Parts: sequence; structure tokens; C-alpha cells
Amino acid sequence: MSQPQQPSTEQPERSFEQALVELEQRVKQLDSGELPLEQAITLFEQGVALVQECHDKLDLAEHRIAELTGPAEAPQEHPFEPRA
Repeated sequence: MSQPQQPSTEQPERSFEQALVELEQRVKQLDSGELPLEQAITLFEQGVALVQECHDKLDLAEHRIAELTGPAEAPQEHPFEPRA
């Protein structure tokens, strides 16, 4: 007999824009200054996780762009020559 499938507890991955909106919401709530301490700490923890998620998504996007555009040339140094 087969077991019934359990609903997935995983949430679909959110986009960068969705994570940013959620982060902005938490910042507004924290800025209100009207939250109990424990709730403020919980929101702060969620905000830190959202910042990391946004950072990871930006790193991934940067990596993908670098792959598409090819190797970047190393910056070249030129001596400064003031104009007379």
C-alpha cells in the first residue's frame, strides 16, 4: 500500500525583488519603534537573513553575467600625467 503524499513544507524560492520587498517591510516595522523587544529581535533576524539572501542572489547574477560576457580584462595602471 502506498503512503499518501505529504504536502511540501518547502516554500517556492522567492525572487530578488520579492526578498527586497519583504526586507523593506521589516525595516518599516522596526523603524516604527512600536514593537515589543522579542518581536523586534525576530524581525531583525529575519531581516538579516533577507539581506544575505539578496546578497547571494546578486552574487549569482554577477557570476552569470561574467560567464556571458567572457573574461574581464585586468585593469591597467597608467601613470598620472597632469596637463599643463
